Amino acid sequence: MRAEIGVFGGSGFYSFGDGAEEVEIDTPFGPPSAPVTLAEVGGRTVAFIPRHGRNHEYPPARVPARANLWAMRRLGVRQVIGPCAAGSLDPAIHPGDFVVLDQLVDRTWGRPDTYYDAGATHHVSYADPYCPELGRRVLDAGNRVGVRMHERGTVVVIPGPRFSTRAESRWFRAEGWHVVNMTQYPEAYLARELGMHYAGIALITDYDTGVEHDAGVAPVTQEQVFAFFEDNLHHVRALLDHLLPRLGPEPEGCGCADATGPLDAYD
Repeated sequence: MRAEIGVFGGSGFYSFGDGAEEVEIDTPFGPPSAPVTLAEVGGRTVAFIPRHGRNHEYPPARVPARANLWAMRRLGVRQVIGPCAAGSLDPAIHPGDFVVLDQLVDRTWGRPDTYYDAGATHHVSYADPYCPELGRRVLDAGNRVGVRMHERGTVVVIPGPRFSTRAESRWFRAEGWHVVNMTQYPEAYLARELGMHYAGIALITDYDTGVEHDAGVAPVTQEQVFAFFEDNLHHVRALLDHLLPRLGPEPEGCGCADATGPLDAYD
């Protein structure tokens, strides 16, 4: 049982594909967030996991990211697409826009975030957190289906489950960061440790606290984020429907696959 491409579902994105097959994958890190759904999209086999579980039972800090990525690896996945909900820190990035992430700032703590906590020590290059080749393909797919795309952006990842204070949001904005999210770390980093190509796609659901004053709207709530993501899920699906059949072979020259080291402790 093999898959070529992996997709993670974010808040409100809990199922994928019609008539798909579900498989249980065991990992050294426990079960993934949900059974893996295997679906055919344009002749490509795609593995899908809703990162928060099917009923959003995993809050950001408890998402079993190591198990999720390891399950993808077990299936042979080499390219991973990670749509996620995010708040805008930039008045020029509006709700409904998509941002192809290219940089990441980690403000989380305490999350299991490495496969190299046992066995051989390995220090992974992470200067460029996202695969640029895969990102370019995502950008092209979004433009072709008529989604308003931003070709780059820095995401600051906060622990959650709470949203930012006004002071924190002003700080993030002053640093020049573009969007805020709760799950891109360690997911994107673990993909790098496994030598996978990872693209983060932020669907902007709101203006973060501190930006909303400029936009003339009130601070965001969980209900608003979930409702907005659900209302715009058809745009996520349209992008994926165009992108996945056209991904082509594993990118070369980006260095993602060269980052991994020995994983004998868990293999």
